[in-house]
Amino acid sequence: MGRLTEAAAAGGGAGAARSAGSPPDLLPLSSTSPGCVATMASSEEDGANGGASEASEEREATRKRRRLGFLATAWLTFYNIAMTAGWLVLAIAMVRFYMEKGTHRGLYKSIQKTLKFFQTFALLEIVHCLIGIVPTSVLVTGVQVSSRIFMVWLITHSIKPIQNEESVVLFLVAWTVTEITRYSFYTFSLLDHLPYFIKWARYNFFILLYPVGVAGELLTIYAALPYVKKTGMFSIRLPNKYNVSFDYYYFLLITMASYIPLFPQLYFHMLRQRRKVLHGEVIVEKDD
Repeated sequence: MGRLTEAAAAGGGAGAARSAGSPPDLLPLSSTSPGCVATMASSEEDGANGGASEASEEREATRKRRRLGFLATAWLTFYNIAMTAGWLVLAIAMVRFYMEKGTHRGLYKSIQKTLKFFQTFALLEIVHCLIGIVPTSVLVTGVQVSSRIFMVWLITHSIKPIQNEESVVLFLVAWTVTEITRYSFYTFSLLDHLPYFIKWARYNFFILLYPVGVAGELLTIYAALPYVKKTGMFSIRLPNKYNVSFDYYYFLLITMASYIPLFPQLYFHMLRQRRKVLHGEVIVEKDD
């Protein structure tokens, strides 16, 4: 569903970005641990040497955690700067195309390589969650990224007759402004110098951009349905040696229907985060 599921993880904001580069807290050694009991049972000299060894190991572990935290922060900063720049390039290319051509027809074809590269590059965000440098659910991030890649590769790229649809421009504009805002928000948060305007934009632009993006995605999928039904693309028919069938047409219908329960939940979640971040309201989330 485009970047709609971003709302589920966006609440972390600057705190989530900072924690991605911070070393985890060290737990103090318990005085009743088996290691301490063994030390007490040994001679004083052995106990002293054992204590020095444990302290040395703890210091080394602390240094490794700090080094990992620094590397993680450096990488995430580079990644977010690169993604901000990429989507800025995409925005400039779209504006330039429209100013020169005066039409949206041919827009997707002119920017598709840049779009595919940076949207596919976002697969690294799943890796960030898997290795633990970003404290976000792998499932949530996976849905975020895969839904965008689905729209790019399996809809707009694969079904060329719909590439000049106005709905494609709708989600492209919504995605581009959203991603420039989102990645710049993360970049400045990691650098610990977050301008208020970026923070304000992060929690206000979505009010319009999310519905526009969803409308663009739904209308684009709807426009693709006749072509998919006519050609049977990506569908598997019976009989076959695997004895399985798959109808891409009905899959798209189910995908469109999934927007109905998901969009309101994510949109209102983001509205709650907006009140919390910009207005300091204490939001109590009820368990489902």
